[in-house]
Amino acid sequence: MQINPQDASIGAGSEMQPQNKPAKGKTPFQIALGRFMKNKLAVSGVVILALIVLMVVFAPLFTDHSPTKSNLMLVERPPSAENPFGTDSSGRDVLSRFLYGGRISLIVGFSAMVFTLLIGVTLGSIAGYYGGKIDNFIMRATDMMLVLPFLVIILTVMAILDKVTIGIFVAIIALTSWPNLTRIIRGAYLSLREQEFIQGAKAIGASDLRIIFKHFIPNAIGPIVVNASLMMATYIIVESALSFIGFGIPQPTPTWGNMISEAQSLRILRNSPAAWIPPGLAILTTVLCINFIGDGLRDAFDPKSNRR
Repeated sequence: MQINPQDASIGAGSEMQPQNKPAKGKTPFQIALGRFMKNKLAVSGVVILALIVLMVVFAPLFTDHSPTKSNLMLVERPPSAENPFGTDSSGRDVLSRFLYGGRISLIVGFSAMVFTLLIGVTLGSIAGYYGGKIDNFIMRATDMMLVLPFLVIILTVMAILDKVTIGIFVAIIALTSWPNLTRIIRGAYLSLREQEFIQGAKAIGASDLRIIFKHFIPNAIGPIVVNASLMMATYIIVESALSFIGFGIPQPTPTWGNMISEAQSLRILRNSPAAWIPPGLAILTTVLCINFIGDGLRDAFDPKSNRR
């Protein structure tokens, strides 16, 4: 019995085909969402972070006390039905300060991340797309900013200013932390600039803005998303650290960082653990969740990822 070579090749090819074929007709977003949903750590991070956000957004549902109103008759009271976390050294309700302070910490981290993205992506896009003298000018400015120590600049500006508001604090962070993202975006664009689909878009007369927004940014979404998540986590830690040493958001505005700063005395550390354990755990949990989400988004939006 003779075997047709074509039949044999077809049979061999059918045996070598993978069993799980990717679903056809899905959009890139649907493919990325499917990859993200298979990452258990990332999904858990989304769920926990969503619960934290809901908790601080709907803080009035959990407490009726003002986070800034002092009552010297209720200084350092232990936890009770009226004050579940007790009161601090100024007689303020610790639970209300924890909830409203979380709102401020998340707003600072998110706002600083958004403004840093706007600056970094804009400058990186201009430098990577146009090149030449524009690229040299932006990169030299970036190098100058990278030479200056990040925290020293922030501490110097904070010491000079008489009053630090949330807006000023966010602006200082964004204006001093854009260089790293700018270099990353520029590097991604340089690798994409000579690709055939970019040259084809230029050949048919597509505008620079259309090429940047339709081709460059979608192909660089992986580094942007990963760095955005890392930046938000970093800025929450920076705000907490600066507030802890007295250079962050000033009192009586509550944040998780200055709550821990208030509990530095040995007496409060021993007698009032509810004054510093909840904000410390909140910072740790929030930062871990954001990092897990960033890792999941990186794997989901990376076109070279082969995870199923």
